[in-house]
Amino acid sequence: MHPSLSARDRLICLADDALRMLAGGNGGREAHRTGRPCPTPAADASHQEPEGAARQHAAALMRVNHAGEIAAQGLYHGQSLTATDPAVREHLRSAAREEGDHLAWCRERLTVLGDRPSLLDPLWYSGAVAMGVLAGLVNDRTSLGFVVETERQVEAHLTEHLEALPAGDTADRAVVAQMRADEAAHGAAARDCGAAELPSPVRAAMRVAGKVMTTVAYRV
Repeated sequence: MHPSLSARDRLICLADDALRMLAGGNGGREAHRTGRPCPTPAADASHQEPEGAARQHAAALMRVNHAGEIAAQGLYHGQSLTATDPAVREHLRSAAREEGDHLAWCRERLTVLGDRPSLLDPLWYSGAVAMGVLAGLVNDRTSLGFVVETERQVEAHLTEHLEALPAGDTADRAVVAQMRADEAAHGAAARDCGAAELPSPVRAAMRVAGKVMTTVAYRV
């Protein structure tokens, strides 16, 4: 979204992006991706596509990651609607473009694994948009604080996924490793922009919400 757009125009762009993304597009308009290739070509020659129960488990983990990226898009889109500082809005847009890469990579791996995204993606997205809007309405520093805490929690669960994925599945591991590195960078950038530390009850509530989403998305 161009920083000079009115609130109404930003809402229209948000609706357009949401429809494209949830219909299976690459995270909205191409402007909402950096265009980085999927890290899987860098996977070494020892890569083995998992089979049987291991394949189902790997696919479920990538479905969780895909749902998380849907939620990340919603959070950033909601925050950009209510951010008042153009620099903060540009930071959010830049991070959203990288999250758009993650979304496309997870979808690509789900296709290879013969599985599907979560059936509840519209719920994950709309809930995250609402959270992003509310955070931005408080102030920009609080909004950036949500970015820091979200990325901290996502980085932790991606570390768990790296430990849970089959050792020979270097393709999925390469995707998850790059996503984790990007999430850490997003959190650090938000701190550098002046993010406020969120109260502990808010951080705890975010952990509970994240646990619910990951548990449900693993199965549905």
